Amino acid sequence: MKKVFAIILALCMMLTLVACAESGSTDSDVKTYKVGVAIYQFDDNFMTLYRNEIQAYFKTLETDKVKYDVTIVDGKNDMAEQSNQVDNFITQKMDVIILNLVQTSSADALISKVVAANIPLVLINREPLAYDKDGNTIDEAYEGILNNAKVCYVGADARQSGTFQGEIVRDLPTKGDINGDGVISYIMIEGDPENIDAQYRTQFSVKALVDAGLQVECLDDQVGNWAQAKGQELCANALAKFGDKVEVVFCNNDAMALGAAAAIQAAGRTVGTDIYLLGVDALEECVEMVNNGTMTGTVLNDHVGQSHKAVDVAVMLLEGKDIQNYYWVDYVKVVKEG
Repeated sequence: MKKVFAIILALCMMLTLVACAESGSTDSDVKTYKVGVAIYQFDDNFMTLYRNEIQAYFKTLETDKVKYDVTIVDGKNDMAEQSNQVDNFITQKMDVIILNLVQTSSADALISKVVAANIPLVLINREPLAYDKDGNTIDEAYEGILNNAKVCYVGADARQSGTFQGEIVRDLPTKGDINGDGVISYIMIEGDPENIDAQYRTQFSVKALVDAGLQVECLDDQVGNWAQAKGQELCANALAKFGDKVEVVFCNNDAMALGAAAAIQAAGRTVGTDIYLLGVDALEECVEMVNNGTMTGTVLNDHVGQSHKAVDVAVMLLEGKDIQNYYWVDYVKVVKEG
């Protein structure tokens, strides 16, 4: 009886081994990488799309032998909170970290922490810079990226997005000068003034008009910190103060543009007739507004292209492959179809 039992047991073991061989893997064959993703603020419309795409794309790259355990945390637009989150990622021994900075001027401090822990780092969306007490850029701030084989930045050049905003206005039949006085009178609603994207979008949207030989007048320039409610408030205040003199409203992102659109409507103004409105991000709602004429134009900030590139580079780092220090994804103008 014992002999029969032993034969049956042996056959069962053989069948199990064959089944495992046919399936291509056993539990011990699966490699699970721990990925820490720190987002500056979950409430940001664009970064919500971005982080959701990161998680979804990692899932599509999984195989029978490779899995990705992705942890995404909300920095709540608080640098101290994000610094603690990065510390936790280091303690948890993440295999790679993807970081969307709360403050770009704090890039070196966080990069140094991660590098010291020998964890690969992919910075996204907010290009890291540092400034001296007078607000001048410190070139050495780039050393944390440029001098490290395991650190890189993935993003879009915000100068391009600002330029595209200005070119959309330049290419209008009126060239933005609705009242025909030879001057384009505009208001600017900025994002975070420390953020290089906000700085470049503010500067280069106007530069595109000046470079085209057009005269411009800034009626108002206020900080909306990327928030829709703030965009509405600032635009409403400017329209109340300057009235019909406001011809163009530049917003550094679509969330603030949505707020501005509500203020424009409440003031009895009509986009495309007596005022123009520009944003950046090409949120679905804003693309619809562009196509129905309630927004002049926006600029596609390609969250799919950027998030996929960030994940692809993170996977390259996990596999020990060589990477570049910078990866750029182009913006795209969005104007009314036809």
